[in-house]
Amino acid sequence: MQITEHREGAKTVASLEGRLDTATAPDAESRLLALLDSGPVIADMEGVRYVSSAGLRVLLKAAKQAKNKGSAFSVCGLQPAVREVFEISGFDKIIPSHATRAEALAVG
Repeated sequence: MQITEHREGAKTVASLEGRLDTATAPDAESRLLALLDSGPVIADMEGVRYVSSAGLRVLLKAAKQAKNKGSAFSVCGLQPAVREVFEISGFDKIIPSHATRAEALAVG
């Protein structure tokens, strides 16, 4: 998994590419949690084709940490297979999800 990051105003966009699974979850978790130290984070998942339960745990942990810090964490660009996993697991009701990066950036 590759993660590239850049600032867009007060938010950090973390673009994830590859599989978010047991093998890649530890690195993804440490990167996303570290980014939350500097404010709201948007995980752009357009390049992610597969998310395992370990990957979902990483996203949930990031969302919880953001809430504890009074910040925000959201995802955008979910591919159909990943969106289906989000919906089946109920994560679409826990973590804000946006169709595009532009939509995610437009949210207050």
